[in-house]
Amino acid sequence: QVQLVESGGGLVQVGGSLRLSCVASGKTDTIYHMAWYRQAPGILRELVATITHGYGTHYADSVKGRFTISRDNAKNSVYLEMNGLKVEDTAVYYCAASTGGDYYWGQGTQVTVSS
Repeated sequence: QVQLVESGGGLVQVGGSLRLSCVASGKTDTIYHMAWYRQAPGILRELVATITHGYGTHYADSVKGRFTISRDNAKNSVYLEMNGLKVEDTAVYYCAASTGGDYYWGQGTQVTVSS
């Protein structure tokens, strides 16, 4: 089992920045991919960014050039640096971890971008 705890969400104005953090505990040595997803009201949960154990990254087109995912394997942590925030980035952001056989989710952290 893997447990994930996110932090860093909040209220920010358009154009502002936030940094989300996620710390994993439990069987962290089994984690391969980590990712950030988001879900806005009435919209399906969508992938924001992924990062492999070897630091390969992938981004949704909507956040390319504005968001940066990173991880610190020694700290069992993944981060999401969000710059140039837009109103449409408002959502609950979820950390996720894949062990190959299972997928784990954090409880989510709210990001609200106001105009």
